[in-house]
Amino acid sequence: MLQRVTDDVLVHQSGLLRNNTAVVRGPSGVLLADPGVTDAELRGLAQDLRELGEPVVAGFATHPDWDHVLWHPELGDAPRFGTARCAAFLQDLRAQPDWRTQVREGLPPEIVDEVSLAHFALVTGLAEGVTELPWEGPSVSILEHPAHSPGHAALVVVASRVLIAGDMLSDVFVPMLDEAREGRDRVEDYLAGLRVLESVADDVDAVVPGHGSVARGTQVRARIDLDRAYLHALRDGVEPDDPRIGSDVPPGWEWVRDIHRGQTRGVAQRRADAESARS
Repeated sequence: MLQRVTDDVLVHQSGLLRNNTAVVRGPSGVLLADPGVTDAELRGLAQDLRELGEPVVAGFATHPDWDHVLWHPELGDAPRFGTARCAAFLQDLRAQPDWRTQVREGLPPEIVDEVSLAHFALVTGLAEGVTELPWEGPSVSILEHPAHSPGHAALVVVASRVLIAGDMLSDVFVPMLDEAREGRDRVEDYLAGLRVLESVADDVDAVVPGHGSVARGTQVRARIDLDRAYLHALRDGVEPDDPRIGSDVPPGWEWVRDIHRGQTRGVAQRRADAESARS
């Protein structure tokens, strides 16, 4: 079911991971950002759009995580875009003979047989430095940043004053670092990405995160502040006071604490390694 954010921006949310597909209306059809996740959910999204008389004319993947680069034949064959780094990462993945096995091993076991890979990760990279989505709909700005994963970008639907944040500013997930990035300070990279999003905070009235509920009004700044506080605690080696890993997390989301514990260990180990190298 599609939920209204503004007259021109709708959201379809999946069940298991509360993934949000952002739907942006244009004069000739819609843009889909991060459609997901099971085949049944994607077919349902396609049916909802048909009932609205809205063909899909463009797609966008905010980053190359598996649950943000899905597609279904019923959505049509519209061009699907991402940043150059995002697309290059996906092309490298698909070039590996066992890429399907790798992807399936990373899927939640509950839905491994419900996710088709036939149209997986077929994303066209935009040229470096492109800051506006090339489609016939309303102006959509592209904000690339170094947080979370290679080539991550957020979108701003300018006239509607909506930020499509990808895997950031969630009320169910803590900030997740790019653990595969070598030779970089992952926490500082994430803080840099957060500053990019904060730079448009006064220009938006709502945020559609990759997972969880839409933030509106004062919640926009509150989400930014919560993510920053978590990152500062992680960086400084103290336990964050964060409701996403507290005692009142929604049933079924307790495993987010495991993500946090893993990141805490990783940051502590890198800090110890750096101190050892200096001594």
